[in-house]
Amino acid sequence: ITAVMTGEAYAMSARLAARLGPFEALGPDREATLGVLGMHRAAVDDIPAAEAVPAALSEAGREVWTEAVELAETHGVRNAQVTVLAPTGTISFMMDCDTTGIEPDLALRKVKRLVGGGAMTIVNRSVEPALHQLGYDQEQAGEIVAHIDRTGSVAGAPHLKDEHLAVFACSMGDVVIEPMGHVRMMAAVQPFLSGAISKTANLPETATVADVEDLFLQAWKLGVKALAIYRDNCKVAQPLSAGTGTDAITTAAQAALAHAARPVRERLPRSRTSRTFEFRVADCKGFVTVGEYVDGRPGEIFVRVSKQGSTLAGIMDAFAIAISHGLQYGVPLDAYVRAFVGMRFEPAGITDDPDLRIASSLIDYLFKRLAVEYLDPEVRAQLNIFTTDERLQPTLPGVEEATAVTSQGHDVESDPPSAVDVVEPARLLRLPAADSPLCMQCGTRMTRAGSCYACSTCGSTSGCS
Repeated sequence: ITAVMTGEAYAMSARLAARLGPFEALGPDREATLGVLGMHRAAVDDIPAAEAVPAALSEAGREVWTEAVELAETHGVRNAQVTVLAPTGTISFMMDCDTTGIEPDLALRKVKRLVGGGAMTIVNRSVEPALHQLGYDQEQAGEIVAHIDRTGSVAGAPHLKDEHLAVFACSMGDVVIEPMGHVRMMAAVQPFLSGAISKTANLPETATVADVEDLFLQAWKLGVKALAIYRDNCKVAQPLSAGTGTDAITTAAQAALAHAARPVRERLPRSRTSRTFEFRVADCKGFVTVGEYVDGRPGEIFVRVSKQGSTLAGIMDAFAIAISHGLQYGVPLDAYVRAFVGMRFEPAGITDDPDLRIASSLIDYLFKRLAVEYLDPEVRAQLNIFTTDERLQPTLPGVEEATAVTSQGHDVESDPPSAVDVVEPARLLRLPAADSPLCMQCGTRMTRAGSCYACSTCGSTSGCS
């Protein structure tokens, strides 16, 4: 079937080339392209004769490839490649199929984890027709299907003959196709495909590094162009798994997820040092106390703001507690800075801090101050947070000036500055300011353009033309 499909595709591509011309790169690659088509044609004769392949289908494959090669020699081909085998798992769900292409079913009963939470059970619907084809009556087939629904496996099913177990082998479960079985199936169709096969060879959870190495080596020897592998339960939560037992939702993946490592709270020592600094934003005055670990990292904050009502006081206390818990559970300070710097609400305006003269809100000032106190200059440069001294430097922090030495009559360019610890000035100048507004059209943070702001993504401005 693969040979006929690819042969028909190349024959049609040659007919298109007769009317529209071949693809542009065919000229210097003509002999190699025709050589590949000839190899495809020769591979058709190597298909072993078997009762499973009707004679008419074999003859059709030879005829279409003979025609494709003859047309290609005369007109060339419009397409360099015409066929691949695409990923099959997701496509089979969209097509409402048990499986597609040469991909075997994952299991006779599968558990699919949903993005929004929960799971759904998917049962193979080809089992019952297959049982009838093998000669089982309606009652026997019903009991076998009921056993699969109950246990998720065909092993131990009543009435099922041992010689028929292999018919229901899947990628996972009790009756499985060995990994080399996947590779041999890929090798059988690879000679009749232009590109590679996007298919996964499933390995059991007990597979070793040597097993993986041998599988790739054998695939290369058989001429497979590409191979993906997956070892069962190698991820904490895999999207599909073979349900076992009476509760299909309780899978090995979910059990691993339940026992996954959780973040551990690193409490501050009972006696610790702290920093307290006073601030004023517009007409609002406040104090911030930051408790520190032994190594100087911030571990908790307390915020007191003057002229605040009981509601605002409670909200600020709750906010400080949330930030403190996050810091103690390992949330990096720069993550908080990226999230909260640039927030705009009253009070906002001029501050009494000589390093941070303007703040768009209390939260904006608080995290800018924390960034200046605890983050490295390189990290702050990426966030576009500079102190007054850093802004007054001839060049931006970390940027070496490149001067041009002149001589009589012409300019002599100096050697470029060392790339070690040097940040490209243009890249830093293109960074959007941490307090710049978001674009109303696309949501990207805008960059300053004169006295206004412009969006580098969609081109919108904050009011200037």
